[in-house]
Amino acid sequence: MGKTGKAAEKALEAADITVNKNMVPFDPQKPLVTSGVRLGSPAVTTRGFGSTEMKKTVELIDQVIQNLEDESVITRVKAQVHELTRSFPLYPKAFRYTE
Repeated sequence: MGKTGKAAEKALEAADITVNKNMVPFDPQKPLVTSGVRLGSPAVTTRGFGSTEMKKTVELIDQVIQNLEDESVITRVKAQVHELTRSFPLYPKAFRYTE
């Protein structure tokens, strides 16, 4: 495939998808490059993502990884990420100070 965790991490970050490059068992790549990425699923489940949203997230990640250097794909995916996350805000209710 020729793709690395480091390249995927960078491209996904540009699309506002946060992952970490991560080694896989028997990884042929160096530790600072890696062959894999790690997804932090608690971050999205805390927002309320279910299986439908996770499937969409995987599709978006795949689009970026298949087109690591295509800025138009990354820009399009970024817009879709913003649309998806707008429906699942980090803080759904305004914080109020009460005594």
